[in-house]
Amino acid sequence: MIQQFNYIILFFLTSIGLLAQQSTASKQLSTFNIHSAELNCDKKIRAYLPKGYANSTKKFSVLYMHDAQNLFDTKTAYAGEWNVDKKLDSINAQIIVIGIEHGNEKRIDELTPFKNEKYGGGNADNYLQFIVETLKPKIDSTYRTKTKARNTILMGSSLGGLVSYYGALKYPTIFGKAGVFSPSFWFSKEIFDYTEKSKKINTKIYFLCGDNEGESMVADLNKMERLLDKNRCYCLHLNEKRIVKGGQHNEKLWRDGFIKALLWLGY
Repeated sequence: MIQQFNYIILFFLTSIGLLAQQSTASKQLSTFNIHSAELNCDKKIRAYLPKGYANSTKKFSVLYMHDAQNLFDTKTAYAGEWNVDKKLDSINAQIIVIGIEHGNEKRIDELTPFKNEKYGGGNADNYLQFIVETLKPKIDSTYRTKTKARNTILMGSSLGGLVSYYGALKYPTIFGKAGVFSPSFWFSKEIFDYTEKSKKINTKIYFLCGDNEGESMVADLNKMERLLDKNRCYCLHLNEKRIVKGGQHNEKLWRDGFIKALLWLGY
């Protein structure tokens, strides 16, 4: 938990401009701002379009990701980027990626569904409502997208993993797939109660963590998997779990696991 909290604090410090570098963003990446009435602020969005999009008429699945500052560009990343655009280009992946920039000092609030007695938070319902009711309709009207749940993926790490998991349970008819990397289940144990009460969840979920992320990470992930399997038969193979030996709570772990997760989830 200490490793995860240190990551959260350093993430915030970087977001206010302490580690600026040269931009490494792909030419297939564009940005725009959109107002969120749900969060009472403007959100910066980074949109990746696959190779050949401009010369095609087909529609594409959409991957929604949190903490967009860390996904595509070393200049805005906390401790190295995920290289999402470069990795997708390398396999010619035909998928649109929508990265949502975190809210700097509001990041903890936006990405946590329940309050923590020490750190606060608990505004993820409004954040997810923004994605579902404001951002997704904008994306679907702007780009050629496949709009069904089976073509809509939610993915993130750390607090982004937590909110991706929560979003998959809260909106199973919107997000048919979720990539849950190093989820901060420690932030509030209410997420376990929420899982026990959740029914008819058919969302495919890919769990990833390292065995060197703190004392509770692997245990919490195993516990969550057991709770899910109580609510839906494991025989459906809707969960996949990968625990990386020596893996730590950082971008390297998530960057290295990104393509495997996406291929397992399917798009």
